[in-house]
Amino acid sequence: MRKTAIVAVGLIAAVLSYFTFVSAGEAFRAGWPLPLALDEQQARYRLVLITQELDTPFWNKVGAGALEQAAKVDAGLQVWGSYGDNEDDFLKKIEIAIASKVDGIIVQGLDTPEFKELTKIQAGLYGIPVVTVANDVPMRDSLRRTYVGSDHDAAGRMIGEALVSDMGSAGTVVLIGGSRQQYYQKQRVEGIRSVLAAYPEIETVYAETPEAREQVIAAARDVMNRYPGADAFVAVNADIAEAMIQEIEQRSRVEPYHIYSFDDSPESLSLLADGKLDGIVEQSPDAMGRLSVALLVEWLNGERVPLEMDGYYTDIRMLKAESAP
Repeated sequence: MRKTAIVAVGLIAAVLSYFTFVSAGEAFRAGWPLPLALDEQQARYRLVLITQELDTPFWNKVGAGALEQAAKVDAGLQVWGSYGDNEDDFLKKIEIAIASKVDGIIVQGLDTPEFKELTKIQAGLYGIPVVTVANDVPMRDSLRRTYVGSDHDAAGRMIGEALVSDMGSAGTVVLIGGSRQQYYQKQRVEGIRSVLAAYPEIETVYAETPEAREQVIAAARDVMNRYPGADAFVAVNADIAEAMIQEIEQRSRVEPYHIYSFDDSPESLSLLADGKLDGIVEQSPDAMGRLSVALLVEWLNGERVPLEMDGYYTDIRMLKAESAP
């Protein structure tokens, strides 16, 4: 009997060791620092940051800023994410965080019914505060406590103003965004249009596409066929910029066109440095991470109640090709 018990204990230990090894391996491959071995009683709060775009330059900076701030305020922070824009895996991680009854969730906003159900109903049921970071969702739909990140409407206006400066007060501007237009993309489009609407001789065309590379290329080809005299292109969803530019280059050189996007794609800075983008809106991802943790802990401490429903905006600036690092 005793021998059987020893064997059973050994098997359990082996299984636990295996899962610990796998978890550590995933964290290492993701490029995130492994969490400090922090006793649950030592950490005042258990927080989790969940992103849909793990291991990209932009989200690495968000995570690094969040971890840095968590260490300063003695909060335990786990950074979770999924690869390849895996929405099911992303939503599952939010479910796990809620079921684990963490003290707070910082999450990349996703404008879908499933995401809103999780944040509005399930997290609300457990009294878990949710802060959206970088990408927002409407507060009325999600009941998130606040948003930390760029003012995407202002970022759109920044691109609109750069286009007028580069192109002049007449021409055709093509905006290309994802077919599942997220809330932040809608805000960017509204910002661009609000500037260009003041110039009657500027025509603004919007085209949407799924994010698969072949479909982006097909959408860019179609809009260029319909508007052969287009003067400017904006990748509203930064992830489609590279494929969009590839199709433009099939037709002609990119130099005659004014091409803009945003910095939340792994390729944005290299496209800018190569002169294939004329400019991108540069955001402050590290500040987003730090501020989201700071605000959430202040709310949990009762030091800042309520949080601003409209959100807390981090710095943005226009980075032009000639000034790219």
